[in-house]
Amino acid sequence: MVQPRMLSRAEESTGDENEVRREDQEKINRFSRLHQRESVLEEQLKAKQKDKEDLEEVSMELELADEDELVPYKIGDSFFQLPLADAQSMLATSTEQIDADVAKLEESISELHEELQQLKVALYARFGRSINLET
Repeated sequence: MVQPRMLSRAEESTGDENEVRREDQEKINRFSRLHQRESVLEEQLKAKQKDKEDLEEVSMELELADEDELVPYKIGDSFFQLPLADAQSMLATSTEQIDADVAKLEESISELHEELQQLKVALYARFGRSINLET
């Protein structure tokens, strides 16, 4: 994430102001890893939110079904014929699980944002405009 650039003579004379110390490099590496992790978690969150929308749509469709009908319900890669009440119960359980997963992912992303912000502040304070952490 650190963009290399040529130092002017004036900057060279200040010496260690722009020198990357070991602890600075560790912060830069940590920022990079956290940023990658954030991207992965955001993709997972989008997928879970899509699954939640799909479950809500199915739930609305099941409201139109007859009470006496057997409803195809997908478990893994297989479909099973279940009574409407059982299918709705299992659907509610699945929705609750996805809600919990979404909340957990959102919490993890929030924690990552906080740590990323702290690293940005520290690194920009140290390097100023000579570092680019914007994504």
